[in-house]
Amino acid sequence: MATLQRRGTRWRAQVRRQGLPPLSKTFEKHEDAKRWAQNVEGRLAVGEVLDLSEARRTTLGEALERYLAEVTPLKKGAKQERVRIQAWLRDPLAGRPLASIRSMDIAAWRNDRNAAGRAPTTVRNALTIISQVYQVAGTEWGLQGLQNPVRGVRMPRSRPARDRRLELGEEERILGGCDAAGQPLLRPIVIWAIETAMRQGEILALEARSLRGNVAYLRDTKTTRARSVPLSTRALRVLEGLAVPLRGPLFPITQDSLEYFWRKALRRADIEGLRFHDLRHEATSRLFERGLDSMEVMAITGQSTTDMLKRYTHFRAANLAAKLG
Repeated sequence: MATLQRRGTRWRAQVRRQGLPPLSKTFEKHEDAKRWAQNVEGRLAVGEVLDLSEARRTTLGEALERYLAEVTPLKKGAKQERVRIQAWLRDPLAGRPLASIRSMDIAAWRNDRNAAGRAPTTVRNALTIISQVYQVAGTEWGLQGLQNPVRGVRMPRSRPARDRRLELGEEERILGGCDAAGQPLLRPIVIWAIETAMRQGEILALEARSLRGNVAYLRDTKTTRARSVPLSTRALRVLEGLAVPLRGPLFPITQDSLEYFWRKALRRADIEGLRFHDLRHEATSRLFERGLDSMEVMAITGQSTTDMLKRYTHFRAANLAAKLG
């Protein structure tokens, strides 16, 4: 039978069945506790045995390492996920058995990160990994009866979307900073980013074979969907000054090196609060200002929804005022 007990501000659900160890889980809401208990009782009623012995022997750290070896390499963002998993492996929770970690533990971890000033997106990404590990462990690794402690835990609210655009004269200052940074590829990469609205990774993955006339064909994108990007006259002029290799990257520079020289260029230009990714916001907004409609801009930028497109589009109030007359 199932029992629900209030413990402080939370609810503990417990299901007992003769011949089996008691199953319990703590929730923040009474409705969630009741729903979980009913689900467990239903599974037991049809003869499904919830064996938590394996989940009690397997630690979160062990599950993370297996996930890192088997699942992460198959993902597009494997590099970033590997860094997040390494951070989790250093966390005290990694030493706990999977079955012992409850939603209140995850909520406490979230609150600690929020109090430390971690960005909401950073916390959300970290929690998403744990949720995925539990899902794979329960469905593919045979850890029966394992409950995902991330479900039901409130995710941190995302901060308002960035609306940073280049101010009057900043583009010229940035390009001057690029010239003084000591990396000849930086200036053409920055111009290319402003003219094409490509992501940093997409630019660095470009090869000469990706170019056909005034179009760049992208196969390696964040969304894994190939797309074609029309090139402006200014973007094409950038290529004229490059020694385009027959094979390999069009811009042979690593992401870490690009970030280093980008920050150096900003210091030389005395510009603060600008990220390289903000150039994509700038480029997207300029496409609209050139008269392109939403569908045309989405085809160029690769955004799949108009809501996402809005996050990257920021019109200057002065330009809108000029249109009003």
